[in-house]
Amino acid sequence: MNEEIEFIIDSAKEQMSNAIDHLTKEFSNIRAGKASPGMLGSVMVDYYGAQTKLSQVANVNTPDGRTITVQPWEKQLIPEIEKGIMLANLGFNPMNNGESIIINVPALTEERRRELSKVAKAAAEHAKVSVRNARKDANNEIKKTDVSDDEKKNSEADVQTLTDSYIKKIDEQYAVKDGEIMKV
Repeated sequence: MNEEIEFIIDSAKEQMSNAIDHLTKEFSNIRAGKASPGMLGSVMVDYYGAQTKLSQVANVNTPDGRTITVQPWEKQLIPEIEKGIMLANLGFNPMNNGESIIINVPALTEERRRELSKVAKAAAEHAKVSVRNARKDANNEIKKTDVSDDEKKNSEADVQTLTDSYIKKIDEQYAVKDGEIMKV
C-alpha cells in the first residue's frame, strides 16, 4: 500500500478513535441511577474569589449507590460548596452536617430515564456523524492521490470497513449505556 494512502487511513482511524473517546466521556456524564463522583464534575466553587472545580477543594466520595459525600479541605468552604452544587442545577439537594456535605441521589423516574436515553442516543448519533465525516475526508484525500484506480477503490473499501467497525463500536456502547439507564 502507498505510504500516502496509509497515512490518510491512519489519520481517519485516529479521528474515529477520538469520536469514540468523546462519546465515552459524554456517556460518563449521563447519570444511570447510581451515584458517582463524576456527577459533580461540573460544579464550580468560589474559592477566595476564583471559580475552582469542586474536585480541587474537596474530596468527593460515594459510600453507597445512592449517596455522595463531599469532604471540603477547609470547613469554611461548606456554604460555598453548597451554593456551587445548587448553581450547577443538577437537581440535587445538598445537606451539611457541619463537617461535610451529604447528597442523597434520588432514584430516576421512568420519564427521566426516557429523557436520558434520548440524550445518550443523540450523543451516539453525533459520534456516528463524526466517524462518517472522517470517512468522507479520507475518501476525498484518497481521490487526490497519484495511484491507480484499483488502489483507490481498495483503499476506499478499507476506509469503509474501518468506518463500519467504529459504527458498530458506537452501537455497542449505546446499547450498554441504554441498558444501564433503563434498568430500574
